[in-house]
Amino acid sequence: MSLIADWTADKARAFTRETLSFRHGLHERPMFTDEGLAEALDRYPREALGVFTMGEDPVAWDTWRRGVAGDLSGAQLLEAAKAGRIWLNLREANRHIPAYAALSDEIFADKADHVRGLKTFKRDVGLLISSADAQVFYHLDVAMVSLWQIRGEKRVWVYPVAEPFVTAETLEAIVLRESAEQFGYRPEWDAAAEVVDLTPGRMVSWAQNAPHRIENGSMLNVSLSVEFMTPAALLRANEIYANGVLRRRLGARPGLRTGGTVPALAKFALARAAKALKLQKPNPRVLPPTFRLDGARPGRLLPA
Repeated sequence: MSLIADWTADKARAFTRETLSFRHGLHERPMFTDEGLAEALDRYPREALGVFTMGEDPVAWDTWRRGVAGDLSGAQLLEAAKAGRIWLNLREANRHIPAYAALSDEIFADKADHVRGLKTFKRDVGLLISSADAQVFYHLDVAMVSLWQIRGEKRVWVYPVAEPFVTAETLEAIVLRESAEQFGYRPEWDAAAEVVDLTPGRMVSWAQNAPHRIENGSMLNVSLSVEFMTPAALLRANEIYANGVLRRRLGARPGLRTGGTVPALAKFALARAAKALKLQKPNPRVLPPTFRLDGARPGRLLPA
């Protein structure tokens, strides 16, 4: 039985290229009850857990702050998410928790069964547990992404992969890991966005590198962030990397082509060589922890 209930031939052809909405049944599984989530939080390596808080203004992306969970139990972390304004990110849960490894296999088998010729790798099934009214600021991902809603409601805005929503220089800086994935956003851009309201049992996917932002409804949210690469996505990422090298090293103003063209393949080779020679040194913005969660008072943030 398919995880996704409403595959169509048109959706299969457009998958990875357009913003698409699907129905699924994962929200009915016991692994996403309070007990199942607490168990996942206990099993997940504490040093890898992302703990974040943020402001309320969607423009003020610099209010995104990182924290630490300390020795709180999984149940305490879940209570903190219910009571506060935090975002818990369990990246690559499929590498650390057997149940999520099995779920990853199931998800990607379903996609491969319905999308002709789809080959995926660098698979990352992340578990997101976030508070009422929390948000993720305007950003983009290098990999392909689909977002599966399990509990709660959220609204997702997906923007075109074009100027002014993202410039070539910004895209290159993110791929070169010179900057974080978050960057400047203007509210008037919402008029050009595709808006998707996610409720339990809904999933959305979008084109590679599409900028997007997310706002939770007034309740606890649980989602899966499913990231992956395809051969075409890897080719595009390496072409962007090569363009960044050419712009920085030679002052060039390279363009970004689509498809497996000869210039794109040449840039792929250039990117691989540049990485091997370490011509570009990544200098990402690393957030120091500024708070810790209070185990005695769920939702309260203490100085780190």
